[in-house]
Amino acid sequence: MYENVLVPYDFGNSFKNVPDQLKKLTHGATTYNIVIFNVISETELANYVRYQGKHFEDVVEEKKEEMRPFLNTLDEHDLKYQIKFTTGSPTHEIVNEIEGYDYDIVVMSNKRAEMDIKHVLGHVTHKIAKRVNVPVLIVK
Repeated sequence: MYENVLVPYDFGNSFKNVPDQLKKLTHGATTYNIVIFNVISETELANYVRYQGKHFEDVVEEKKEEMRPFLNTLDEHDLKYQIKFTTGSPTHEIVNEIEGYDYDIVVMSNKRAEMDIKHVLGHVTHKIAKRVNVPVLIVK
């Protein structure tokens, strides 16, 4: 169905329902590419360097370990994926990634799934859905 799928990964969101949706989205595709994309903010990276003496490569390895439960679930669903990290403004970098590659769909988790708050979508999710010209699937 979809061959090129971007999953902007946010450590503050729950991604427990995303693997099932990815399985459905790629079902029937002979080849597909799922990209798990995380943006490390410049402030966060500067704090790692300043207070822990860790540089980008070290932070990436630490982040990969933090996302291990999600990656294990993808493995359990027999999904093939690649992981990409960059640094900068999350909204800007995600839009650049989408515009720079031929993605068929963007799959995002919805951090603000609670009914009693004013805004239904998180800040970055809202901006991505508003600014890109590919379908955006927002998973609760």
